[in-house]
Amino acid sequence: MKTPILLLLMLLMAFSVPGYAQTERRIAQQADTVAVEPADSTVAAALHSADSAAVADLKKIKPAFKPNPTKAVLLALIPGMGQIYNQKYWKLPIVYGGLMGCMYAVTWNNRNLKEYTTAYRDIMNDSQMITNNNRLPEGERKEITAADLSTSWQDLLSAGSDPMEYVQDSQFQERIKTRKDSFRRFRDMSILITVGVYALSIIDAYVDAQLFDFDITPDLSMRVEPVVSPQTSTSSALYGVNCSLRF
Repeated sequence: MKTPILLLLMLLMAFSVPGYAQTERRIAQQADTVAVEPADSTVAAALHSADSAAVADLKKIKPAFKPNPTKAVLLALIPGMGQIYNQKYWKLPIVYGGLMGCMYAVTWNNRNLKEYTTAYRDIMNDSQMITNNNRLPEGERKEITAADLSTSWQDLLSAGSDPMEYVQDSQFQERIKTRKDSFRRFRDMSILITVGVYALSIIDAYVDAQLFDFDITPDLSMRVEPVVSPQTSTSSALYGVNCSLRF
């Protein structure tokens, strides 16, 4: 009697175990195949707009300006362009003012040099003409008046002066020559200064570009305090001031 009952129980267990296993497998498959619902259209639009705004903001952000020293030097060959490239606009009046002042000095000295050069040449020619005329015999000499003389050096005389009194005046001739040489020296010096100002503008553009991001804001301070050294067996007491720089 017991044997048929045991067999019946074993058959029931054999059929129940596969059913239980299939049920567990079905539950696991349902858990694995849970579908994720797509985001709501409003949420998706908000996320898309946020991403687009972030990308646009990144595009708007420009890298910090850092001038190229080589490019600054090349642009500085045109006066003032190097300073404009380095964004140092306040230096433009200095550059252009210096160059214009130097060019005016060159022009003014050169104009006076030409006037005195012509005056010196003409007065020496007039003086030689009078000397040659005086060497001629009495009958061959001609009368020379102020109208026969050049006006270039006569314009240097004060009003009412007689040109015939100065045409062979060696001191007056030397004075004209001295002024001529002075204006030549001033003209040459002005040219050198102009070249120097031009070169400084190029150097300034290069240095500005090279040190554009150089940190010039350290905590600089100077501390001054009295110092007293006590007396020892080998030295006497000393009193002084100690200065220290902090940077």
